[in-house]
Amino acid sequence: MAHEHHHEHHHEHHYPWIPCAATALLLAIAVIIEHSFSLATWQLLIIYMVPYLLIGHETLKEAAEGIAHGEALNEHFLMAVATIGALCIGFLPGAETEFAEAVAVMLFFQVGELFEGYAERQSRQSISHLMDIRPDVAHIVTTDGQEESEQTVSPEQVTVGSIIVVRPGEKIPLDGIVIEGTSALNTVALTGESMPRDVAKDDEVISGCINMSGVLRIKTTKDFSGSTVSKIISLVEHATDNKSKSEAFITRFARVYTPVVVAAAVAIAVIPPLLSGEWVTWIYRALMFLVVSCPCALVISVPLTFFGGIGGASRHGILIKGACYMDVLAKVKTIVFDKTGTLTHGQFAVDAVHPEVIDKRELLHLAAHVEHFSTHPIGAALRNAFPEEATDGCRITDVEEIAGQGIRAQVGSQTVWVGNTKLMDSIGASWHDCTTHRGTIIHVAIDGKYAGHIVINDQIKEDSLTAIQQLKALGVSKTVMLTGDRREVAADVAEKLGLTEYHAELLPTDKVAKVEQLLTERSNMQEAPLAFVGDGINDAPVLARADVGIAMGGLGSDAAIEAADVVLMDDQPSKIALAIRIARQTLDIARQNVTLAIGIKAAVLVLAAVGIATMWMAVFADVGVTVLAVLNAMRALRIS
Repeated sequence: MAHEHHHEHHHEHHYPWIPCAATALLLAIAVIIEHSFSLATWQLLIIYMVPYLLIGHETLKEAAEGIAHGEALNEHFLMAVATIGALCIGFLPGAETEFAEAVAVMLFFQVGELFEGYAERQSRQSISHLMDIRPDVAHIVTTDGQEESEQTVSPEQVTVGSIIVVRPGEKIPLDGIVIEGTSALNTVALTGESMPRDVAKDDEVISGCINMSGVLRIKTTKDFSGSTVSKIISLVEHATDNKSKSEAFITRFARVYTPVVVAAAVAIAVIPPLLSGEWVTWIYRALMFLVVSCPCALVISVPLTFFGGIGGASRHGILIKGACYMDVLAKVKTIVFDKTGTLTHGQFAVDAVHPEVIDKRELLHLAAHVEHFSTHPIGAALRNAFPEEATDGCRITDVEEIAGQGIRAQVGSQTVWVGNTKLMDSIGASWHDCTTHRGTIIHVAIDGKYAGHIVINDQIKEDSLTAIQQLKALGVSKTVMLTGDRREVAADVAEKLGLTEYHAELLPTDKVAKVEQLLTERSNMQEAPLAFVGDGINDAPVLARADVGIAMGGLGSDAAIEAADVVLMDDQPSKIALAIRIARQTLDIARQNVTLAIGIKAAVLVLAAVGIATMWMAVFADVGVTVLAVLNAMRALRIS
């Protein structure tokens, strides 16, 4: 970002305020020396150069780099020209020295940068607390003669062909093939698919999935760098390369302001003396004009406004990683959502019960009993839908899990089968599909006869509808949903929420391609940025690629939170609208500050051009404006 290179120098030391305090002290000493002794101008200059270089070396370096890269007109260049101008004034015949002001102006600039650096650091710190620091580990099985032992190592140390054990609740550390055990894998983080995937012997598994029910033994087929998770992470790193850089507000402002001021100063120095011949007077006024034009109030109040905005947002659980994302957020016109975990909970619940021969309650009752010991999310959804199951005393015996199909059990005197269509076919029950509901359909048969079905769905967050409505009200013209889930599930969610479009059954790379396509479709980047909202590892590359990536921080994966520019701590999509409102108001306050500062500047500049204003009047006007602007900036903290 246009910002990041300014801040590198804050990270050099843990106490970035030390140079500011030291400069202030040295400046005070220099002023005392100047007033106590009568020294030659060049001797004074040497004394003042110490604090000037201490506080200004970075800015001068940035200004020089800007010129070298052909981007001369940045805020650093403006600061350098104004302060060097002030240092030169003292050498004109009959002019007062303005050394103290030169140092004061540079000090102001650095204090402004300090505030901004601090705001971004605070935001980043809250993000690192969010990150799940638990390192992924791999349990390797080694056989020594007859003895089997297990070692816990980091995934990078595992070679291809090793055998690893993954217990329920653990992440699969590397891609491989199951050689023993059956389980259900939660692939939400990787594929965004809300349904768990059943795996048994000889199935391929990919890293990043969470093992939910059984113990698996896996023979690894790739090492860590070739595994799915690390591939996705490298996708993220490259996605940021072609992300459009939004510039910091102050940089864009300096682009216009700097050339105007420099041109005016040159005109003042050259044109009047050509007519009158009074070179010294007009060069003095031109240098004065340059110094007066130095936008201290802006330089402190604009970063402070963003500091307030970032702070205000974090009080609502919205972490914005830098001031430049505020700019983008305020102008967002297209928002792309991931489905699972973003618009929906990523947890299952029963949507509908359609019995054939028994009543609804009885059908749920039997299904919940059969699933009593199941660790599958579907089992949990059925048990939650019939909580009395635990206390009604039915006897459940002979529970048998049929991998990839479902479960059979004796409930009292009846044999009950609960599972998918394959299970119904294998026992010859004549099942039929659900005509009214979309979702995952669980069929039930009693003693070989079809007894009906239960529809289970990922539940839409209560907050999602409000979120989409609020965004439309804010003028977001396009809301798009991308998901790895099945088409019919996606269509259902899109319809319920009133989204403008949706794309289903996408792999992580397809998502990046879709976002690229949406990015090229919109007219002009500056006019209409695109935001992406997601929560899984599979969303990380897209989060990094969008103009502004928004991650769900509560349940989201670490990779997503790292790759995003904005993190919502509590997973509520309606916070997106709040983030946009905060960004817009923060920018408004910044604009008011700019107008205020420039208005007062203009007045003093006119006085300087005709030789009335003095340097201290300029600094005083600046300080006054800064105080007003700071008070105004503080309002940004209280936006709600």
